[in-house]
Amino acid sequence: MRHLWVQGQRWSGERDIPQLVVPPVVVRVAAGPAQSRSADRLDSGTGSDRTLQETRPVPADQPAAPSRSRETTDLGTTGQWPTWDGMEPDRAAPYTVASALLHAIVPLARKELVEAHDIEIRAAAPGLRDVVPAVRGSLAAHLPKAERILVPAPRRTLRLANGLAEFVHDHLKEVGPAALVVERADAADETDQEFLAVLLRRIDPALLTVVVCAETADPVLAAALKRHALPIAPGAGGGSPMTDGGAIDAGRSGENHGPEAVERCFTEGFHHAAARLGVRALREADPNTDPDAWWSLVHRTAGALAAIEREDEARAILDRARRESTDPKNRATAAYATAMLLMRHHDPAARDVGEALSWINEAVAITSLLPDRRERAFHLSFDLNGKALVEMRAGRPEEALRLVEQAIELADRDLDPGEHPIHRLVLRANRGQLTAMLGDPERALADLDAAIAADPGYPDYYISRGNLLHRLGRPQEGVADYETAMRVGPPFPEAYYNRAEIRFQAGDHAGALADLDYALELDPEFADAYANRAGLFVEFGEYGRARADALQGLALDPRNAYLLCVLGQVEAAEGRHAEARKAFDAGLRHDPALAALWASRGILAFETGAPEDAVADLARALECGDDPAVRFNRAVALRALGRDEEAREDLLRAAELAPEDEDIRRELAAVSPDRPSRSAPPGEYPPPDR
Repeated sequence: MRHLWVQGQRWSGERDIPQLVVPPVVVRVAAGPAQSRSADRLDSGTGSDRTLQETRPVPADQPAAPSRSRETTDLGTTGQWPTWDGMEPDRAAPYTVASALLHAIVPLARKELVEAHDIEIRAAAPGLRDVVPAVRGSLAAHLPKAERILVPAPRRTLRLANGLAEFVHDHLKEVGPAALVVERADAADETDQEFLAVLLRRIDPALLTVVVCAETADPVLAAALKRHALPIAPGAGGGSPMTDGGAIDAGRSGENHGPEAVERCFTEGFHHAAARLGVRALREADPNTDPDAWWSLVHRTAGALAAIEREDEARAILDRARRESTDPKNRATAAYATAMLLMRHHDPAARDVGEALSWINEAVAITSLLPDRRERAFHLSFDLNGKALVEMRAGRPEEALRLVEQAIELADRDLDPGEHPIHRLVLRANRGQLTAMLGDPERALADLDAAIAADPGYPDYYISRGNLLHRLGRPQEGVADYETAMRVGPPFPEAYYNRAEIRFQAGDHAGALADLDYALELDPEFADAYANRAGLFVEFGEYGRARADALQGLALDPRNAYLLCVLGQVEAAEGRHAEARKAFDAGLRHDPALAALWASRGILAFETGAPEDAVADLARALECGDDPAVRFNRAVALRALGRDEEAREDLLRAAELAPEDEDIRRELAAVSPDRPSRSAPPGEYPPPDR
């Protein structure tokens, strides 16, 4: 059985399918953002970005901020607000399809299953909030709007879609198979197209047959249709046709498409809808009628555009707004936003630390002059925290820490007790990350403990603390934090990725593989997870699967040094030495501080008869950090060169680092002072330890 892609707008019974879980959902273009029968209001939620390799910290969400590419369009000069070029301008409301499906199955589902997915259900189908109480959630849900400073990251909707798909899957496993028919799916909002793509990818069509009627689709849905659905021509026959009378007309009832709708979509993380609606609303808004509302619309629209990588329009909106207004607070916020986006532009070539510093200094200069003590304390400490990010990116972590300390002191002194709790915990968590970076993990742990205690329903800091505990040699406590992050929010691939690292180090390779499999099921674009899973396959000797993962990851991230390292190891294991050397060299060009690359290239040099080159590369690996395996390998290469005394020194140090290692003890005995020294070709010595 296959999912079906009807390459037209309507379902005419082209194939026999199981009983429909809900009548065919007909997607209609809405006048406003969110309103099929269920989308009357939206709440704020959580999301997260990801950074780094190895164990992955997930930094706190921050307001999505616009930035400028190298070819910024100056829309202020033309006097026009941006148009919605390059994207379908008319879409249904966010999650109209998901809402229709949830309204059909939530009333029939087990209470425990509904509660396990309360965040996802309440976000996608706000009309069900009266019957789906909030069991999980962040402190932000109980704060006034002005204090909810965190904005969901762009990939929050993928987490929601995964949670919803798991809810649908688990419910149907209990009640039996069904089908879902979606007509006019090409008019669906990006959230629904992503949701349909996840259903196609993750749910067996024997359990839920998904029928998508669309002539075209966004890239995410189009790729899922091509890979997981059987394409059929409209009206091909063979099944029972549907009648118009039984269909759900989704997405028509929306009325509100003004600033309130933009605000709701933005705070939920529905950034495509927020940007689309915001651009339209700005054309009609008057900055003189209600300046605060107008500036809010500017900030939300620019932030949403930046979140979907339309930085040119975002920067142009901020530049245009600066021409329209002299309001100090809002100009400071616009300066902050511009600085952040110069730091976070999706194109690394468009990032500019120097220009970012000039903009954040402007923000600090303005907010330091605000007359009201509490207002100044909040805005200035916020901007100082932003400047700390710029300083950290500029390679000045000590200055970044000083700025965060200043921001904390200012907030503690001049804000009222209990005021802006989210802002305060973000400052503490940021200080924790900086102190950990600067070599004070115990102090960092205290800050992360405080951040979690202040908002135990926010998952991101559990992952940050889990990473720190792992670093401190407390892996089981780290695992406990990762597993808490798994429970308190929608599915989080980073939590499984990080737990896989601890499982691997503990020798639980099967558990590590299961975690990496699931992380990639949640996010097939998680390049670093491909690197680690490929490394596991190398460990298992499954070089074909390792190569496939390495190539898949490199298609997503061609400069990923970890993936190039694994690819080189596969090439070496299969005897393609020239290709292996090419992969290692490419990896070192992108990351010359990656010890695994130097060590792998050193092993390759030894195995191809170049022990002197091996010694040199292994020495570079040791400059990146001491390691018993690298010491052992260099000792083998040194012995091949007749340099037994140096080899013995390496083995003595390796034995200190890994006293239980039998290979090290055996090799150390071979170079004891009473044994004669001799040189020999590499083949006479034990192979290096990969």
